Amino acid sequence: MNISKRAGSIPPSSTLAITAKVREMKARGEDIIGFGAGEPDFTTPAVICDAAIDAIHDGQTHYAPTPGTPAAREAVAAKLREENGIDCSADHITINNGAKFTVYLALQALVDPGDEVILPTPAWVSYKPMIELAGGTMVEIAADASAEFKITPEQLEAAITPRTRVMLLNSPSNPCGTMYSPDEIHGLVSVLERHPHVTVVSDEIYEQLVYGDHPALSVGSIDSMRDRTVTINGLSKTFAMTGWRIGYACAPGDGGAVIKAMNTMQSQMTSSITSFTMPAVVTALGAGRAEVDGMRRTFAGRAELIHGLVRQWDDVLCPRPTGAFYIFPDISCTFGRVSPGGIRLESAMEFASALLAEAGVAVVPGNDFLGPGPRHVRMSFATSEEQIAEGCGRVREWLGKLT
Repeated sequence: MNISKRAGSIPPSSTLAITAKVREMKARGEDIIGFGAGEPDFTTPAVICDAAIDAIHDGQTHYAPTPGTPAAREAVAAKLREENGIDCSADHITINNGAKFTVYLALQALVDPGDEVILPTPAWVSYKPMIELAGGTMVEIAADASAEFKITPEQLEAAITPRTRVMLLNSPSNPCGTMYSPDEIHGLVSVLERHPHVTVVSDEIYEQLVYGDHPALSVGSIDSMRDRTVTINGLSKTFAMTGWRIGYACAPGDGGAVIKAMNTMQSQMTSSITSFTMPAVVTALGAGRAEVDGMRRTFAGRAELIHGLVRQWDDVLCPRPTGAFYIFPDISCTFGRVSPGGIRLESAMEFASALLAEAGVAVVPGNDFLGPGPRHVRMSFATSEEQIAEGCGRVREWLGKLT
């Protein structure tokens, strides 16, 4: 059988590949410290699980409305109004099979072949393939560790052309672990206000996991951007529900035209999310919030711990993590050196491969995150403090043996 050019041109997810490899190695009994997984190590709060179980017993096992039940969509809209300051209603909401698929649907609804999509980098590995699958042309704006991986209004202004259709923004950031302050968001918006043909797709999946001096600001809460922003979020990270695959989008502009387009596509692709998880959406955004702050405090402690330990690695530059649960150190100081096992390190790929083989520590090489990513590795601190201390200690010892 012939494989389509479309399928053949899309690389597999490097982050999922690392996670799968670590699981295989652990299953074989190998002593591996994994910093690769992009999911919380907590379990879903029991009250949320009970809502889905009760729905099954109540017979909510049939087809559900494509955009989500009215109750679930109203729960999402209420959350966005009350917590994010976005003026919206249930009609402006679509609930999808994970925030990842929601981003895909949004780009499919907005981008035609040849349209340009601005992407600040380093960026999550799936954004570039999603842009290409929509026929778009990715326009990178790179920012390095010295800027905490955040672009400036001047960089954004220089990147916008008449062909620009979308700016795809992710704050707090995967893989960088940093976020734009409210003032920095307003600075970018001041540029976008001069270019009304540009829509913002704002991926805010980590918005509850912030550890800096400011809360995350939703672009869609700013009056001038309300009708030009698709706000994307979900339950995966905040509520430790990655396997439930529940994401959502809010787009009030043009009477919800983007939402209607996304719903039409979803109706032809997956129909809807699993029906008996709809009550869990309502519960998570209501009673389920009781456990969220405890998780956030745990992650905040881990962020401080891992940053302090990574700073002990000689010549490694790493901004303090202020959001999400990642840290993104620049390990290019090791390039040109030789590992204890005899591997010459010339890239983040070789660094990660040698580190796993020789020290039993798994990190994600930054190559697929674009921008300055090839000089970096991503480390997830969605693991215990004991594992963080042990893993960082192993890396420090291994680095000390490079020649």
